Amino acid sequence: MTAKDVIFEVRTPLGVSVRTTSDYWKIITTIKHPVMVKYRKEVKSALSDPDEIRRSKQDPRVHLYYKNIGKVSVCVVSDHIDSKEGYIITAYLTDRIKEGEQIYVKD
Repeated sequence: MTAKDVIFEVRTPLGVSVRTTSDYWKIITTIKHPVMVKYRKEVKSALSDPDEIRRSKQDPRVHLYYKNIGKVSVCVVSDHIDSKEGYIITAYLTDRIKEGEQIYVKD
């Protein structure tokens, strides 16, 4: 992966820079969750200014970022490679918060 492949990189309130590439964003928006194609701005917002962040019960490196956008929330699932950087695993719309350790709540 080269820097030009990264379509966005966002610093989260946890201090982790989460990124995705154009190729991977295409997989998310064409195969995994096609509805997300029009929510790129909201995905970035969920990372930079989330309402809540939870750590996955299954994998402590995986974090779920939630941002309410009306009747639903955007959930961005990210793998934190270390304390400084991570990448998006997937993003989707949801009407409920998953279980897991709550590690951040917006004031």
